[in-house]
Amino acid sequence: MALHRTIHRLLLTGAHRISSPAAPAAPPPAALEPLIEAAAPIHARFDARAIYFGDRYRSGFWAIYLLSAIATLCAVLPLALGWDSSLHRLHPYAGLWALSEVIVIGTVSLIYWQGHRHDWQGQWLRARTTAELCGYLPVLAPLLDLESTSAEPSWYARLFDADPQADATADVSALCTRLEPLARSHLAGAWADPGFVRSYTRWLTGILEAQRQYHRELASRQHSLLHRVHRINATLFGLTGFAALMHLLVHSLWLSLVTTFFPALGASLHGALAQSEAYRLAATSERLMGELAQAIERIHAAAAQVLARGAGAVPSLKAEVRSVVALLLEEHQDWHLMVRPHHLPLG
Repeated sequence: MALHRTIHRLLLTGAHRISSPAAPAAPPPAALEPLIEAAAPIHARFDARAIYFGDRYRSGFWAIYLLSAIATLCAVLPLALGWDSSLHRLHPYAGLWALSEVIVIGTVSLIYWQGHRHDWQGQWLRARTTAELCGYLPVLAPLLDLESTSAEPSWYARLFDADPQADATADVSALCTRLEPLARSHLAGAWADPGFVRSYTRWLTGILEAQRQYHRELASRQHSLLHRVHRINATLFGLTGFAALMHLLVHSLWLSLVTTFFPALGASLHGALAQSEAYRLAATSERLMGELAQAIERIHAAAAQVLARGAGAVPSLKAEVRSVVALLLEEHQDWHLMVRPHHLPLG
């Protein structure tokens, strides 16, 4: 398990969080199955790449912040233990703590250097964007005008007034080119089939419900993480204040350790939490849950109109599907812009 996931699990031990079983996924329309199968390997490859580099990047900045606090601990422990005194029997080994501090600082520098050398953050963002764009292509295929040809390979550029993902990779355009013949051969006249309309609507709303559940659990997890870290920090700074007051009555190097290490640990936790953007992630997920619920209702209403009125109502259903995909892509772009300014350096 990645380091940042382990840290989150430890921090959330005993925390009450919203968790519900995943709803059974509706099967896709038979006409879309060849497209889904063709897109699946590309989507899976970039999804795995995004998980790999995302874990390395997030584990990296959590490690940098926490190791910085540990370096402070290594610096003050010889004093608290009394090893700095020439009279202490372990005084000859006091240098080991200095060596430990150098090793910790060296580890922080190595993580920073590796993260930038291999561009963990950039690789994560690019792979996640490509995986997202590839994943929605089967949803977009029925919206295309398959009776006309276009010189533009990207379906996103064709279906939206402005490409919602201007940094779409060549892999996405290449996949669009590969999928287009399949779309032409399997989706011709699909909207005239009531069975396709029903199946497509159930499948799409199932995907959107899964997104709602994901964002519900994400918001719950981020809120729990915020509350737990805030409580830990309040405890650490409370103990620091108590130790500082005790200094007025008792002179102890252990109290000095508390007043030095606890604020450093609290600052490290706060810094890592701020860099993870827990508050903004929770707020965005809560907003998106409501917007997806409304979109699902509109799609059901538009599909009902297609089944009742026939082909004349298809443009309205296509518009609702375009709208909800644009919403998902806008949320992804907002996340991209939120993460991009953060890098591995502290602060």
